[in-house]
Amino acid sequence: MSETALKLLLERRSVVANKLGPPGPDAGQLRRILSVAARVPDHKRLVPWRFILFQGEARAAFGEVLARACKMAEADASDARLEVEAARFERAPVVVAVISKITAKPAVPEWEQILSAGAVCQNMLSAANASGFSAQWITEWYAYDQQVCAALALEEGERVAGFVYIGTAQEPPEERDRPDLDEITTSWAAAK
Repeated sequence: MSETALKLLLERRSVVANKLGPPGPDAGQLRRILSVAARVPDHKRLVPWRFILFQGEARAAFGEVLARACKMAEADASDARLEVEAARFERAPVVVAVISKITAKPAVPEWEQILSAGAVCQNMLSAANASGFSAQWITEWYAYDQQVCAALALEEGERVAGFVYIGTAQEPPEERDRPDLDEITTSWAAAK
């Protein structure tokens, strides 16, 4: 494996959406990021995921959807809270909703299809980093809200695997503790 690729993977860090800003990827860069994201294990080539892009004015427009959904879910939501929700998708220049979609196929368990959608999100993070951007994969409350899912036009068997925020880090990300490999790795041995 290329040392450059290994270094990128070893140093990859998510950057909190609130700490992302412009510039974001242009159309060509975004297409390449999405192309890398789509190169994941996909048993029987079901393509059990799809993308919804939020860029430019669409981010603010969808923020209004989030604010309305928040108000419906929390009648006593403060004006400050609703303003936060309205601006949520403006935290980064590009937001990609990764939609997991399950196809009934006995040869391909639902779990494999869900994992494939998760792999798409991870590949997208790595591709964004390799392209010189920072990113964060999150769900937050709105990934599970019925009003928001309706606004996303989710079909039967679909749900949000995550929202990937892509932009430029406004400050260097802090490193965090990583798991001790010796504590999470075992070798299997046959019972005697």
